[in-house]
Amino acid sequence: MKTHGGFLISQIHKLQGRAFEKMLKDSGIEAFNGAQGRILYVLWEHEKLSITDIGKLTSLAKTTLTSMLDRMEESGLVERIPDKKNRRQIFICITKKAKGYRDRYDQVSEQMNTLFYEGFTAGEIEEFEHKLRSIINNLDK
Repeated sequence: MKTHGGFLISQIHKLQGRAFEKMLKDSGIEAFNGAQGRILYVLWEHEKLSITDIGKLTSLAKTTLTSMLDRMEESGLVERIPDKKNRRQIFICITKKAKGYRDRYDQVSEQMNTLFYEGFTAGEIEEFEHKLRSIINNLDK
């Protein structure tokens, strides 16, 4: 049986990214892009994280994260704070400026979810997300 799951997920990823970028721009959020928003999202939830933890929570590679965090730091969205107990450890902290975007970002995320699941029943959404988590678990082995 020929399957197209990976290709379809890739298409969804690209289309969702474009739609989300447009929604961010339309809402007046131009200080960061969608991928940077994923980083901010995990920092809004945790306040301070190591680069390794951010990578695990966002599925972004450390090399990608480093350059993104450099740009975000230059924009005043995050700051690097050395660990007082281990000078080799650096934490990434969210700034007050970035905290100010949370409500608008949440509204855009909700708008994206509405578009994403248009025409789905609650049961279909639950089943779909369960299957996606299964795929993630398969790939994460």
